[in-house]
Amino acid sequence: MKKHDKPLMLKSTAIWLVENTALTFQQIADFCCMHIFEVESIANGEYDGKLLGADPINNSQLTREEIQKGEADPNYRLQYKTNKYLGEIMTTKYIPRSKRHNKPDAILWIVKYYPNMSDGDICKLLGTTKNLIKTIRNKTHKLYQDLKAKNPVSLGLCTEAELDFMIMKMKRSSGQQ
Repeated sequence: MKKHDKPLMLKSTAIWLVENTALTFQQIADFCCMHIFEVESIANGEYDGKLLGADPINNSQLTREEIQKGEADPNYRLQYKTNKYLGEIMTTKYIPRSKRHNKPDAILWIVKYYPNMSDGDICKLLGTTKNLIKTIRNKTHKLYQDLKAKNPVSLGLCTEAELDFMIMKMKRSSGQQ
C-alpha cells in the first residue's frame, strides 16, 4: 500500500466501518492500516466515545460496491479509491511548524511565476488559506516588503511532482498546452 492509499482519518473510518458494515475485523484493520486488536476494541466500545465515524463512501475513499465485495468474501482486501480529480500525486497537506513561516515566500513565488494559478489550487498545494494568498496578491500583507519569492519545492512545502501537476492543471484550464 502506497503512502497515499489509505483513509485520511484512520480511526474514524474504522469506527464507521465497524458500525455500518458486515466486514471482518481483519478487512477493516487492513484497509485502515491498524492492528486487528484496535478494530476489536472499537467493536467492543473501548474507544474514546467523542470520536465520530467518518464515512469513507462520502469521503470518496471507498465505493458501496467495494464494501459489498468485502462483505461477500471475508478474504477480499478492500481497494482504496484514488481521487480522480487530484490523481495519485496529491495527498493531505501537513506542513511542519518549522516550515510554516516560509509559506508567504512560496506564495509570492507562485503568484510571480504562475499568476493564473487559482487560489484554490495554491491552497491545496501549500496547505494555506485564501486570505493569505489574497493579501500577497494585493501586496497588503503586513510583511510584504520583507518577502522574497522562493520556490516552494526548495522550501520543502511541496514536491516537484505536486507543483508540476498544479501547473499542468492550470494550463489545461486556461487552454494552454
